[in-house]
Amino acid sequence: MKPIAIFRHTYTEGPGYLAEFLDERQIPWQLIAVDTGDTVPRNASAYSGLVFMGGPMSVNDDLPWIPPVLTLIREAVAGGIPVLGHCLGGQLISKALGGVVSRNPVKEIGWGEVTVADNDTARDWFGEVRHFDAFHWHGETFSLPQGAVHLLSSAYCTNQAYAIGKHLALQCHVEMTAGMIASWCEVGADEIAAAGASPAVQSAAGMQQEITRNLPRMQEVARRLYTRWIVGLRA
Repeated sequence: MKPIAIFRHTYTEGPGYLAEFLDERQIPWQLIAVDTGDTVPRNASAYSGLVFMGGPMSVNDDLPWIPPVLTLIREAVAGGIPVLGHCLGGQLISKALGGVVSRNPVKEIGWGEVTVADNDTARDWFGEVRHFDAFHWHGETFSLPQGAVHLLSSAYCTNQAYAIGKHLALQCHVEMTAGMIASWCEVGADEIAAAGASPAVQSAAGMQQEITRNLPRMQEVARRLYTRWIVGLRA
């Protein structure tokens, strides 16, 4: 099988639990570290799937790697190569497919409940799950591109996930591990403090106190989503 390409846009936001999931199933993957200067591939057909992780930048920023990534996403979707996006990654998919990425009414940082939409596509991806506590770290949100089916929402962000056939875009971070949460709390301390007035922002201590209660359940959901997503991988 061709490898899955996993795009990292900043050093703290790697594949996390997704890497564990793929390694357990002996599914090959290749990290493309945009943050250290790796070149965006010209051809999606070299990969069985494309995954885009998060990052502190906006998809609307004037960064040299964003246009070729958007082109690559469009090529993958047109060619039936499954695409998966987490937070910034979901926003990249949305923009590539004609959606709009704009400021969310408030920042969401930390644990917060998301609700699964009541439609057949959502049931296909989430099964019997109706809601769960997801991890959030974003100040922007995406609109749904043409043909997308809404999957998830939260009290502070209407569009938390959507699917277009075999392609999945997430605003929330289901890929988290305990180590990643600790790292983000340290690196993002100033951002947490600056956004403290938002009703959707937790303290670093609060986020870490809820790991034991929330992380295993979220990883169960992530495992289900990833299991559904890999069904579409190209050989």
